[in-house]
Parts: sequence; structure tokens; C-alpha cells
Amino acid sequence: METEGAVPVEFDEDGLLKDPGTWSEALAQEIARRNGIVALTPDHWEVIRTLREHYARHGVAPAMYHVCRSHGKGPFWVHDLFHTCLNAWRVAGLPNPGEEAKTYLSDAY
Repeated sequence: METEGAVPVEFDEDGLLKDPGTWSEALAQEIARRNGIVALTPDHWEVIRTLREHYARHGVAPAMYHVCRSHGKGPFWVHDLFHTCLNAWRVAGLPNPGEEAKTYLSDAY
């Protein structure tokens, strides 16, 4: 896949960006579409910004329950928006978080 300006975008076997530096909002929309999310709403963008900011500060995935709670939403808000929490991680353009985190992010609830 290529983004604007013909910058190659590569994904790993789990559909996660190999180089998070290639992420853009346009790419996020394409990743979302490929994962069954028709359109990114303001709520989606809130989650994406929260994930990206948390990762930039701490280098790890936040507990999705805390993401939901910090936005005053129910415990399944992220899952309901993105179908899985791992999809939220994909759309946010963050790198492979490791096997344990992927298991946690892939859980249905």
C-alpha cells in the first residue's frame, strides 16, 4: 500500500504498521475501512488521539477500560466503536505491542 506522495506503507502479519511514522489521518481511515469500520466518527478520533498520546508518553498500550472511563463512557465503548480493541490499535497506527498485549487487545470484552 502507498500513501500520498508514494510513501510505502508496510503492515506486519497482524495488520499493524511496521513503521508508525507512516501513519496519517487518511491512512487511519483506510485501515478502519479495511477492518469493517465504515466511517471514523468524532468518538473514534477521541480514542485514536488517546491511544497515540498514551503510547507517545509510555510506549505501551493503555488499559482500554481506563480509556473508556477517562472519556466518561461504558467499559465496552472502544470495543463497540472498533469491533476489537486491537482494531483501535491498528487504526491509531501504533506498532505491534507484543504477544501478551495483542491477546488482551483482541479479547471480545
